[in-house]
Amino acid sequence: MFLLTASFVEMTRPMWDPLGLGKAAVDYWRDAGERSVLYLDVMRQRGNQYLAHMKETKPNVLGFDSEILMDGRDLLHPVNYELMRILPPEGVEIDESMRPFVVVDPRAGHGPGIGGFKPDSELGVALRAGHPCYFIGFLPFPEPGQTVGDVVEAEVQFLRHVIERHPDVAERPMVVGNCQAGWQIMMAAALEPDCFGPILIAGAPLSYWAGERGKAPMRYSAGLMGGSWLTALVGDLGNGHFDGAWLVQNFEKLNPANTLWNKQYNLYANVDTEAQRYLEFERWWGGHVVLNSEEIQYIVDNLFIGNRLSTSQLLTRDGRRIDLRNIRSPIVVFCSKGDDITPPPQAIGWIDDLYDSVEDIQAHDQTIVYCIHDTTGHLGIFVSGNVSRKEHTEFTANMDYIDILPPGLYEANVNERDATQANPDLIDGDYLLEFATRDFKDIDDIVKTNLDDERRFATVSRVSNINLGLYRRYLQPLIQAVMTPQAASLLRRSHPLKVGYRLLSDRNPAAAPLPVLADMVKANRHAVDANNPFKMYETMLSDQIVHSLNAFRDFRDQATERLFMQVYGQPWLQILMGLRADDQRPLPVPGASPEHRRFVEQRKQILRDSVADGDIVQASVRALIFALGGSPTTDERNFQRLKATREEMGNHIDLSDFKILVRDEFEMLNMDGHAAMEAIPTMLQGEDRATIETYENHIEQVVKASEPLDDKTRSRLALVKQLFARAKSAEEVSSSKRKPRKKASSRTNTSTPSSGPKSS
Repeated sequence: MFLLTASFVEMTRPMWDPLGLGKAAVDYWRDAGERSVLYLDVMRQRGNQYLAHMKETKPNVLGFDSEILMDGRDLLHPVNYELMRILPPEGVEIDESMRPFVVVDPRAGHGPGIGGFKPDSELGVALRAGHPCYFIGFLPFPEPGQTVGDVVEAEVQFLRHVIERHPDVAERPMVVGNCQAGWQIMMAAALEPDCFGPILIAGAPLSYWAGERGKAPMRYSAGLMGGSWLTALVGDLGNGHFDGAWLVQNFEKLNPANTLWNKQYNLYANVDTEAQRYLEFERWWGGHVVLNSEEIQYIVDNLFIGNRLSTSQLLTRDGRRIDLRNIRSPIVVFCSKGDDITPPPQAIGWIDDLYDSVEDIQAHDQTIVYCIHDTTGHLGIFVSGNVSRKEHTEFTANMDYIDILPPGLYEANVNERDATQANPDLIDGDYLLEFATRDFKDIDDIVKTNLDDERRFATVSRVSNINLGLYRRYLQPLIQAVMTPQAASLLRRSHPLKVGYRLLSDRNPAAAPLPVLADMVKANRHAVDANNPFKMYETMLSDQIVHSLNAFRDFRDQATERLFMQVYGQPWLQILMGLRADDQRPLPVPGASPEHRRFVEQRKQILRDSVADGDIVQASVRALIFALGGSPTTDERNFQRLKATREEMGNHIDLSDFKILVRDEFEMLNMDGHAAMEAIPTMLQGEDRATIETYENHIEQVVKASEPLDDKTRSRLALVKQLFARAKSAEEVSSSKRKPRKKASSRTNTSTPSSGPKSS
């Protein structure tokens, strides 16, 4: 406090005179009183907005007009989800021949619409790019008996309907899953991979035990509460319904400085300019929805505590295993270091849970791209206009590029375009998207897997099962016997978060004078500037409150982590829970099935037998993959040049077949790079010199699009040119001695390959 006062005196020394200080005090207190009236009136409007929003049958915060195409309540297993077509705003033209774009919003306590909340949103970006856009939202209350599996099946049905609406589009829809919707979409894609194009999961947790010590305190919550029995209790108190306000309250507890002070003070300090933005956000933040008890219990037991999704331990009601390795679409994982709800280890750790190496990823014919933002928070990943204008714009503009990336692991980086970069005409917008190949060391540096901590979380899972069994045997029958729908409804309305909205609304007679007083203040406002000494003192005092609450948060989180580590790190407790019988990793790593291994071997044999088959298009794609494989990164300039020349390189091949062709040639190089490259002159036989030179020039243009080239790429490009030169020299050989060519369809129409090149 002494330092605070001293700083204040020093900054305001020129104004320390009786008249100046007195006038500053009068001006400040008048401004403070006016701000208080305006602040309370905004809170009154917030309460009215909340009550009106809750009265709506289908509330959402979408910033775009829409029409309902499918209602999940009409399905065989009814759910409270619906498929909507987003109507383009005035001045925006939609190209129905472009790939459809589908956004799925999270049902994690809040209502739907955050993915299309602003003009600069995921939906806004896709609309401006000309894509037909669809949105999967939900209603406030679930259908009786609705399960997570039912929701997953409904989303598959919605995507099939989208595909049917675009019969002339060969590419499958790009699907964006935000937060909770991310893991839900991944489950759907694992069950029905043919319905999905590229998948973007933004801020979605998939590996729930992962996290760096000193961060991500939410992962300790279940252990300190004794497991999921409390979830079952809240569901029983809700008469079979779980109030999403409890989930929102958990999020708010993570940052007490923002919840208890900063958010409200920012409105109070800037009430003349912040009111509209505050009300828009609160309309979504306060739009609490309800889940079935069975839904939330499944989520907590199998995901948050059991961590069974990333290890292929979940089964559907008809016995199908949910194995994320079945997904055939490229997966883009977008997360942020500033996200304390889904930190990067939880967003990316599933890769380490499922696979042994990059070669294992390639063997399952998967393309995984991750992008880590440096600062934005959890909501900023899919709400922030800055993020949408940068990362989401680049992902949307280059989804076809992502779709044809060969199997493997990549990191995406979005950087501001540089005036010195080569071929600036190939860069769309103000940013450049580039991809760099990565290996499991890079994943380990992010996830920081700790086997001792995994054993602790495995202990929590088993303790949770015991406590849940005790609750269901001895306490649940009593709770269910006394709870009624009326009592459950009263408890939901009495939730602390909801009471705050109702108290400051027109339902409270004490709020009646506020709109009149607010109009009077606005008509004769006397705002002070930031140089007023008392306003400066107010700002400094606010900063001190924020620092104090942050210190409390840090102390609480450290104490929470220490307590968790001590309790669940006890060897005797782990032994009692059936652990420590061996030294194996507590988290089971799913192995490859015999069927998959047999498929891989058969696929490799087919490709080995056809290594020299194919035409000039396949030879050029193989050469291009080889040349680009020498570069540590590729970027959108390579793709823009490839897209511009693809018509000449293979105008009979659409994007989906071109994707198969790329993967075939990638696999050829992986199995035997030397033999694959030596076969290129044979594949070019029968083509005239001019045609060979044309394709050679195409390859060189695509590779050089991202100049300057490193030495490895230059040497690979030189080898490609040598092979094409050999083919041109062979043109002089008698046509009777040329080997007949096999058509490209001999391989591009077969099943997709199962691995990719190490050498590339």
